[in-house]
Amino acid sequence: MIPLGTVNNPTRHKPYLTYGLILVNILVFIWELTLPPQELARAFYELAIVPCQFTQSFAPEQFVDFFRSMFLHAGWAHLAGNMVYLWIFGTNVEDYFRRRAFLLLYFAGGLVAALVHTVLYPNVCVPLIGASGAISAVLGAYIILYPGTQVRVGLIFLRFFMLPVRMPALVVLGFWFIIQVFNGVLSLGVDTLASGGVAFFAHVGGFVFGMLFAFIYTLFRPAPRVDTLA
Repeated sequence: MIPLGTVNNPTRHKPYLTYGLILVNILVFIWELTLPPQELARAFYELAIVPCQFTQSFAPEQFVDFFRSMFLHAGWAHLAGNMVYLWIFGTNVEDYFRRRAFLLLYFAGGLVAALVHTVLYPNVCVPLIGASGAISAVLGAYIILYPGTQVRVGLIFLRFFMLPVRMPALVVLGFWFIIQVFNGVLSLGVDTLASGGVAFFAHVGGFVFGMLFAFIYTLFRPAPRVDTLA
């Protein structure tokens, strides 16, 4: 299931922060492409958070690594997947929260996601890179704010055929979250992250944080209204 866009959820303001975050991620990745493989690997270890280093020799300045990790990506597919989700769902979330609260959601969500991964895998000595933890927080907020928004998704059949359909955001993002939990549970107790892999519980942690953030926020401000399609 590949999200292609939303149908009935226009923004009232230009989502400059969302576009800016996408641009910064792309620029950082272009910088990564200028580095030879060995230098790039060394840069990941020096700039990103490494769970075993954080748990074995904690230093306050290591928190900077958590934020730098959010702008590093392992490849084109990694970058493209994250940026598509941010572009589709981040614009409306920014539109609702506005700039300060959106930035708080994004970076705090990314920090929580990385901490969840670090706590669950304290002995893994592989850099944690990617914006997916922060973007997961955006998705968690979206499912609270816009559960009925229609999302265009492509359903893949036989690896070659894509059937475009519309589904509520509650179904699309709910299914995505269940997959992250399922894969995360399967990875517990298995040394799959020793040489790299997907940090599923970072996604789970970020998503839950985003849901809580949006839920608490809407206690003090009315939830957004979305026109439903007939």
